[in-house]
Amino acid sequence: MSSKHRSRQFWLGVLETVPLVVAAFPFGVVFGALAQSHGMDFLVTLGMSAIVFAGASQFIAITLLASATAIPVIVATVFVVNLRQMLYSANLMQHAGNWPQPTRVLLAFFLTDETFAAVTDRVNRHPGEAGLRWFYLGSALFMYSFWQISTVVGFSLGRRFPGLADWGLDVAMIVAFVGIVTPMLRARADWVCAAVAFAASILTYEWPHQTGLLFSSIVAICVGLLLNTGGPST
Repeated sequence: MSSKHRSRQFWLGVLETVPLVVAAFPFGVVFGALAQSHGMDFLVTLGMSAIVFAGASQFIAITLLASATAIPVIVATVFVVNLRQMLYSANLMQHAGNWPQPTRVLLAFFLTDETFAAVTDRVNRHPGEAGLRWFYLGSALFMYSFWQISTVVGFSLGRRFPGLADWGLDVAMIVAFVGIVTPMLRARADWVCAAVAFAASILTYEWPHQTGLLFSSIVAICVGLLLNTGGPST
């Protein structure tokens, strides 16, 4: 593959992730502001975004740290919340299975909801296109960079505007994902899967540490798989 094609795929990854980054930016700002309001040190806050790099888990970890929760409990909770990444990985393995292991290890760290959505959408629109790993890398690095920037902005603004974390800015990400997922629902199994996930997430909304999200995802996937075993008509 020529360097020109790799560069093109990389920048396509950046470009197609822009809407998700715009939606995620306020979420990162809220995280930075929340960390500041809980008395977290700036370097600790930035280090969490740089090393953990997982929005929902970072919110939970900050809250638990502020309440002096034991470290093993925090680690276990973050692990459970991030189990959905296993579902993402399983979905992408059919495309990434032949990539060099060092590449897969590196890109696994950068796997987020946003990059998974961008890569999946690209695969659906351009199946079998060469250079997917470069598209993935462009999307991932773009998202990673702006997550760090949004954390810094949020921490700084948190000092100037107390209560910024309660402004509800994180709703932008939810709206963005609804807009991305809806056009991808084509087959009957897709719509049923989405409906089951929606209903299950409402019923499990009060479950602690977002375990309801993981449960809802698993139930919806199982329902979708069962419907797909019925043949092409599903």
